[in-house]
Amino acid sequence: MIQSRLSGSQTRLLVFALTLVGTALIATAPTPAGLSLQGQYAFATMFFAGVLWVTGVLPLAVTALCIPVLLTAFGVYADLDAALTGFADHLIFLFIAGFMLANALQKYDIDRRIALWLMSRLGTSPRRLVGSVMIGTAFLSMWVSNTATAAMMTPIALGVLTQVVGNEGLEAAAASADDVDADIAADGAGAVAADAADTGEFSNLQVSMLLGTAYAASVGGVGTLIGTPPNAILASQLNELLGYEIGFAQWLAIGVPIVVITLPLVWYLLTYHLYPPQITNVEAAREQATEYLENEGSLSARGRRVAVIFAVTAGLWVLGGLGDLISPGLSDSVAVTLFGGDGASVFGPEGHQGLLYYVMVGMAAIPALVLSDTMEWDELVDIDWGTILLFGGGIALADALASTGATGWLADTVFSSLTSAPIVLVVGITVLLVIFLTEMTSNTATSAIIVPLLIGVGGGFAATLGLSEIAAAVFLATSGAIAASFAFALPVATPPNAIVFGSGYLKQEQMMRAGIALNVVMTAVLTGLIWLLFKFVWPAILW
Repeated sequence: MIQSRLSGSQTRLLVFALTLVGTALIATAPTPAGLSLQGQYAFATMFFAGVLWVTGVLPLAVTALCIPVLLTAFGVYADLDAALTGFADHLIFLFIAGFMLANALQKYDIDRRIALWLMSRLGTSPRRLVGSVMIGTAFLSMWVSNTATAAMMTPIALGVLTQVVGNEGLEAAAASADDVDADIAADGAGAVAADAADTGEFSNLQVSMLLGTAYAASVGGVGTLIGTPPNAILASQLNELLGYEIGFAQWLAIGVPIVVITLPLVWYLLTYHLYPPQITNVEAAREQATEYLENEGSLSARGRRVAVIFAVTAGLWVLGGLGDLISPGLSDSVAVTLFGGDGASVFGPEGHQGLLYYVMVGMAAIPALVLSDTMEWDELVDIDWGTILLFGGGIALADALASTGATGWLADTVFSSLTSAPIVLVVGITVLLVIFLTEMTSNTATSAIIVPLLIGVGGGFAATLGLSEIAAAVFLATSGAIAASFAFALPVATPPNAIVFGSGYLKQEQMMRAGIALNVVMTAVLTGLIWLLFKFVWPAILW
């Protein structure tokens, strides 16, 4: 055991040392024609961060904190203050607010109640039972992080499954996991899960429900701007690099159609072709879900206040994106005050962000939770600060690549041969590349690396798309960010995949069989769907 730990530590140090060597080689190599020295240093920093993010040698957030240090050390930025500005990006505070709202929903089990209600109402057959779990998971994942949603839904799904398939298969896997040395379990949950899974035969219903839970959490996160880290990375970097802002309502018009179309398709393939349930009667499962829901009792007064605050916040997020429709019926000053603009607001000064700007709405929800006596500060700050820091490091790196001309040079050098290719081919290559990369590492790390590059090269396709350079960059980068949530084959690809695999009730080969098939299908579906949205929906909402 000790030797294994030492070996792991030595491997980590070796990979880190090789990363430093590679970074130094890139930084000291002859500067290519057309690329500035600062741009070369930005690429060296990208190599450093990319390798560490992909290999997981350091936690993602720790690597992100290294980025401003390295950029300042190379002289890409003259001082550290400039390198740290990405960590104060306003969209980061939107996600802080979203995480805190999610904590409030979880404290009062509002998310759990929604999921159980759907299962008790919709789970009238084995396939519908799986579908109800997937619908509940996807809906919650739009508002609560997909990681937290999968962590909450997995034990619910397992509890309901015991009423259908019995305890034998589940207990066999659990017993194997319990027999493993505690130290090994602490150091390698994935290995424990794999070992446990090997001892049990799992029914198709069990496999389809667990995989459906993971896949629905990933797909559902695409629906809203706060649903998954790739969405946040895209929005923050578009704002930082292009000065372009995707509003909350705008993203709904992009994300919701993708969820509505792809989620039923995933469910259909899982339950009709890949792992069709072999059990006919699931009435006991519905009764179990109903019993769970009854055990929750009625929602407390504080819980109802949280539900109201959340509903109002979500409603204002949507309303704030409808300024073009509502403003003509308002006076100029009121329209500027509510939706933002350059004119005079009701407060007098000219120029206003807008009270309904979605970041301001999200931040206002936090004092509302405190004033309503529903959340304490210690409960609010118990959020995923590592992801927040990752956003900041990604923004700092993307800004350095853009400000030094590195992404523009990359676009001219590497992607110029594709600029005249059919747009469907370009989207297909982008989707396939991102899904493949995401299978090798987390979707968050993939997005942090690939999104700024897609923003940089997107302008080169402006003529092909018949769009401005900014619109073309938005289109290509958005395609990549969406694809990052559709890697289904390996546990490492997304946190929901890792969570259901880590439960110990699923074999890796079962995930790979379903995931590879779905990756192939979704590459084709997303390519066509993104192209259709681009042709008929995006022109009205994105530019």
